[in-house]
Amino acid sequence: METLLLDENQIDIAVELIKRGEVVGIPTETVYGLGADASNEKAVRKIFQAKGRPADNPLIVHLADFSDAEKYTSCIPPLACRLAEKFCPGALTIVLPKNERIPLVTSGGLDTVGIRIPSHPVMHEIIKLSGRPISAPSANISGYPSPTTANHVMRDMGGKISAVIDGGQSHFGVESTVVSIENGDTVRILRPGCVTAEMLSEVGGNVVIDKAVLSGLEKGEKASSPGMKYKHYSPSADIVIIESDFEKFTAYVGENYGKNVFALVFDGEEENFPYRCMTYGKNSEKQAHFIFQRLRELDDLHAEKVYVRAPSKEGVGLAVYNRLIRSAGFEVIRL
Repeated sequence: METLLLDENQIDIAVELIKRGEVVGIPTETVYGLGADASNEKAVRKIFQAKGRPADNPLIVHLADFSDAEKYTSCIPPLACRLAEKFCPGALTIVLPKNERIPLVTSGGLDTVGIRIPSHPVMHEIIKLSGRPISAPSANISGYPSPTTANHVMRDMGGKISAVIDGGQSHFGVESTVVSIENGDTVRILRPGCVTAEMLSEVGGNVVIDKAVLSGLEKGEKASSPGMKYKHYSPSADIVIIESDFEKFTAYVGENYGKNVFALVFDGEEENFPYRCMTYGKNSEKQAHFIFQRLRELDDLHAEKVYVRAPSKEGVGLAVYNRLIRSAGFEVIRL
């Protein structure tokens, strides 16, 4: 099957494809997504097939306005409404009890569904014109680094889906923050993103970070959010995170250096780093923007092992750290 590469002026083609139950690669402000009608079981199964995604990994449902959540959920707590008022449209997903209009295949067998109101104009227009709730997990092969350009999507999904819309480089570079509401007044972060714990706390209530953000789920424990259960975001190279200062990091890489070994360091550090390396940003926001792009570029260079300078766990840095430890299979060396 030939995959069409569309520009932003060809949204009407993408809308018609989605109405027919097809899958389209769509730009969002976070990463590119594989968009399909979330209420159409056959269309949703095409997403899972194209990605090679495990059936128990739930999909997020994207809507044009948070008021539309009433159509697909059975209960919306007041705190969820306050969060939506503050952060929607935007990179926040709120997990809510679903109703029968969202098939179990979409929710990964759960009785809840993640609701997001994207701010990217192309994604927003597709939802609006199609009149459909849109499931749109990252448009990559399951487990591989998420795509932040249309070319990334074409490389992973060419021949597997109907079309990809080229909307340029993704703004944030990591997926949305996913939260659930507990006991009416507690926000639990299931997956960190660019809407940080500090930002969420400004709305009120308690904010807690789920233990699965920095570690794997327990055996038999269900994933209530994408990105919780499986090894994710991983290139072909073996990723190892190093928590240390720059001097110790440099020495460790030197002791373990060899053919096809690379490092990811912060901007500016490459000038004093004597080994093969790439930079991935000086601060957390830049690191979020570039991390998936760099992991893909390292695969293009046939890297076999990559030592990564650990980012901060504060603010957006927590999202970057979360993606990296999953790409590394939780292999972290502390010096």
